[in-house]
Amino acid sequence: MSHSNIPASRLTGEAINLPHLMTTSTIPMDAAIGATIHPAWMRTSHWLNALAVVLMVTSGWRIYNAAPLFEFRFPGEITLGGWLGGALQWHFAGMWLLALNGLLYLSLNVSSGRFARKFFPLTFSIVWGDLRDALHGRLSHADPRHYNGLQRLAYLFAIIDLVLLVLSGLALWKSVQIPFLREALGGYEGARRVHFFAMAALVAFVAGHLVMVALVPRTLLVMIRGR
Repeated sequence: MSHSNIPASRLTGEAINLPHLMTTSTIPMDAAIGATIHPAWMRTSHWLNALAVVLMVTSGWRIYNAAPLFEFRFPGEITLGGWLGGALQWHFAGMWLLALNGLLYLSLNVSSGRFARKFFPLTFSIVWGDLRDALHGRLSHADPRHYNGLQRLAYLFAIIDLVLLVLSGLALWKSVQIPFLREALGGYEGARRVHFFAMAALVAFVAGHLVMVALVPRTLLVMIRGR
């Protein structure tokens, strides 16, 4: 069809809309190639958190063995500290690293707007839809720039669980100095159980996280290189 048969107003409108179409569809896809997905501060904080969790979990298992809650003990080969005193020192070191680095991580996430962009919106319908897709093998993890509903829920759960670990740990460490926290968790023995099950939930999260990394190796590269 010749342009001479098309009204000038229509040509003008298409000419105006063409750059808009390129801007909203083609350009972002091209610009996304090589763009930073995880900033340096986020990657650094992630790996420091990972180190803190390893220190706290493995030393925590050694502390647990000294006064077990249940009829089992963790194998000494997978614990840290060698004895109760050494395990407590490693545990406190990991605790301070986790608390300070965790506060920095949350502060930067919230202040930069990344927390709202990455983790919300999160609704029951989103989670349920992604869960059904996952059960049918249709849930995609191809784009590391975006978290699906299950990822958002899992990461938010991990953040809340880590906060609970720190609070229950404080109730055990400063039981006399912070009595209201100790009592809020059901007393000293109650705080021990909260701490244990929060630790178990964190280990389960890490195990699931590692499985997902094995299934989608690119996510590990992105967390190392940032893109």
